[in-house]
Amino acid sequence: MAEKQYQLVTCTINGKETETMVDVRASLTDMLRNDYRLTSVKKGCEVGECGACTVLIDGEAYNSCIYLAVWAEGKRITTVEGLLGPNGELSDIQQSFVDESAVQCGFCSPGFVMTALEILDTGIEYSDDELRKLLSGHLCRCTGYENIFKAVKKTMLRRLGKEVK
Repeated sequence: MAEKQYQLVTCTINGKETETMVDVRASLTDMLRNDYRLTSVKKGCEVGECGACTVLIDGEAYNSCIYLAVWAEGKRITTVEGLLGPNGELSDIQQSFVDESAVQCGFCSPGFVMTALEILDTGIEYSDDELRKLLSGHLCRCTGYENIFKAVKKTMLRRLGKEVK
């Protein structure tokens, strides 16, 4: 008996209830890009090494290239497109990336932003070493790591009500 090749996936994407018929072999990256045109989800290495495809699934950062679309059943998926305010305003972490010149070519930025959001939403003040380790699952070919680190640290401190230098 042949296995079924397509499956209906019902999930919430950026706050909207969705239903999509997907190939059971398709990655979440493919579903988000091809079916929903969410192009902040980048196709980089496609093996979970570069972090360009990172999205939040129920508040936790995942590499969507190695996460099957069918696993999204019943989940809450958030991409960078879902971070904009009602009038198109940037979230605090996105604005920090702009303020700190943490965006160079921009290819890795959405993935970094999504991982940073998971980090920031914990409400924990991480040490510099801890923060660097938490961000280490991403590759930036423009070597903008220091500015990215500064953007995340400043947003973390601001959210915790600490003085930002």
